[in-house]
Formats: sequence, structure tokens, C-alpha cells
Amino acid sequence: MTSTARRLAEIRGGGAPRRHNARTIAALTGNPGCDRRAVLDSAGADKPGLAERVGFPARFGQSRFAITRGNAFEAQVKADGGAELLRLVAERLGVDPGGPATWTDLGAEDRGDQPGPPDATGRAARSRAALAAAVPTGADDPAALFDHPLLGLDVAGQRVHLEPDLVAARLAGRFHVVEIKSFPVIDGQADPGKVAAAAIQSAVYVLALRELLAAEGHDAALVSSDVVLVCPRDFANRPVASLVDVRKQLLVLRRQLDRMARVDDLLARLPADFTADPSTDPERLRRSLASVPARYAPDCLAACELAYFCRHETRAETAALGRPVREALGGVATVAEVLALAAGSDPGAPGQAEAAALLRAAARLRADALAGQPA
Repeated sequence: MTSTARRLAEIRGGGAPRRHNARTIAALTGNPGCDRRAVLDSAGADKPGLAERVGFPARFGQSRFAITRGNAFEAQVKADGGAELLRLVAERLGVDPGGPATWTDLGAEDRGDQPGPPDATGRAARSRAALAAAVPTGADDPAALFDHPLLGLDVAGQRVHLEPDLVAARLAGRFHVVEIKSFPVIDGQADPGKVAAAAIQSAVYVLALRELLAAEGHDAALVSSDVVLVCPRDFANRPVASLVDVRKQLLVLRRQLDRMARVDDLLARLPADFTADPSTDPERLRRSLASVPARYAPDCLAACELAYFCRHETRAETAALGRPVREALGGVATVAEVLALAAGSDPGAPGQAEAAALLRAAARLRADALAGQPA
């Protein structure tokens, strides 16, 4: 064990690291400037256990109903060897599928009923061989659909196994990740937040697939950055496909993974006694977590198990009001400073002069509005 691995094991309390998946990797990109999250995720710390221990348990997750509905919709879309799915994907890409596609269920031999990590049964090797063999060689190649291939990605020194819903090969001469979600597209519009979450999760699969092909000696650019998102249309279960460009998400994802790969830089800034062991005394654990800078924003509530702890910690700071508010205030860090500037006090820093003028104007408008209210 290297000194870095030993230090990370000490931080999490010596137990096995928590394994990442596509959702947790996607969540890393939501707040790439947060040192606290980067350290804890690099160490594989038990963030739900930490949140419970310090008195701010996590309050998010998918409901069983949503999971069941999603599984049923996915099974419907993939029925009959993916015939309807092939039509949807080809139509959205503007190409002729060229006849029926080959269908390969890469998870058929291990449907989750065997112990051990997912690659213990060889699905990772089967996926690698099948996908590498599906590289387009000519215009007459039949389309190929791969159900639940097992991909891999390195995150802070750990090999993470990833399972996209589907990979379509040889359509428009490229590979396309297909993501199937059960949230609806109503009148041509879907929930922007859910689409954004699907995009960053799909970008994780695109990056892993590109690395797989590159490792097999193929051009990584064969994997398109246009992901096919399949959702139910309106209030029925009739599927509709959309294209989502994930180039921006790929850039953010690479930056965050590169940052976590340089975990030694993060460890060098930690106090010598820093710990994230959930068995530690709660008061010491709170002090330990507070010693590492966080970058809380309201978006964290939907993506990080420690968000409620960080929100409590920043309750008097403008960061708790969200990034747009924090940026509009031009670096004014606390709510107390905002109120003082609005009341007419001089800005404490040259960069706060513009924010102070806006706050004073806002205070005057508020006072005028209140004065005009009926008694």
C-alpha cells in the first residue's frame, strides 16, 4: 500500500472505500471547487454515515415507485430485441438502420445474483471484446445494439464499474450512448434539471466508452458526444428520442477527475489529525470536517449527502443563497455585510463598491414600496 493509499484509508477509518457509480461520478461535477467533497470522495468515505453522525442526515434519493416505473419503461423500450429502440435512435440520428440490428445482452450471464464485484463474472471482458469488435468497417455494416455493457473508469485510483442502459454501434458510422429515463417530455419539453442530470450521467458513460476504445487501439472519437435520450412522451408510455450534446459536461468531468487524480495535493492541505471516520466522536468529527473548505450552494442538496451540514455551516453567508446571488453581490461574503452595505456603511474592499451601490438602491426601492402600502 502506498503512503497516499494508507493516508486515505486512515481518513475513512480503515474500512473498505465506498464504491462510486455513474450517479456519484456525475455528482462530482456539480461543485468541482469543493475541497471537502473532493477529499471525501477520493478517500471513498462513508458520506451518509458521516452526515448521520454529525446530526445532519441526508434526505434525498430515488423512491421505490420511481425505480419500478423506470425499470418498467426500460423493459418496454427494449422489447422485441430493441426493434422500436433501433427505429427511434436511427430516426433521431437521421440515418437508415439498414435492416434489423444485432442485439447482444451483455448482462445475460450475470443478472446480479452472484456475489462479488460486477467484473468477477467476466462481463467487463465480454463488454470490451464485443464493443471493440463492433467498430465500423464500412457503410454496409449492420447496426449493433449492446444491452447493459459493463464499462470502467478510474476515479481517484479506484476502478469504477459503469453500466449504461444501451450502446448503439454502427449508426451514422459511430457509437452512441443511449440513456433511457422515465421522466416525461410534455409538449416537446422536459424538466431542465432532469435533462441536465441525465446529460452529465451520460457524459460519464461516453468518457468510459472512449477510454475503452482507445485502450483497444481505436479512435476515441468514434464515440459520439451526442447522447440519445429516450423518455415517455406526454402522459403516455409512448417513447420519444432526443439528442443531447454532452461536450461541455465532458470537459467538466475530465477536469474534476484530473483534480481527484492529484489527490496528494489535496492531502497536503489537510490538518494532520483530519478524519472522516463515522465512528469518531461527533464533536471531533464536526471540527474535522469544518477544517476543510467547502463550497456550499443550494444545488448541493440534491447531490451530496453532507449538504445539510454544509448549509448549516454557511447559514450566515451569502453562499447559502445560491451562486447567482453570491456572484451578483460581488464578493460580499456574509449576510451581515450585505445588510450593513444596504444601510449605507462604506464598502470594506474596493471590489464591493458596485455591490454596495446596488444594495443601497435596492434598500431605497424596498423602503418606498413599504411606505406606499396601505396601513
